[in-house]
Amino acid sequence: MVMLTVIIPVLMLGVVLALGRYEELLLPKEPEPTSAPGPAGTPAPSP
Repeated sequence: MVMLTVIIPVLMLGVVLALGRYEELLLPKEPEPTSAPGPAGTPAPSP
């Protein structure tokens, strides 16, 4: 019975970590924007 109290939390931690890795594979981070906006009050460049 003592072994269950040790094994179950360790297994649950492993499952949570595995799901986190799986989520990173399915939903990759969005790419960073290429151009940063200018300082506040700066007009946008005209096309």
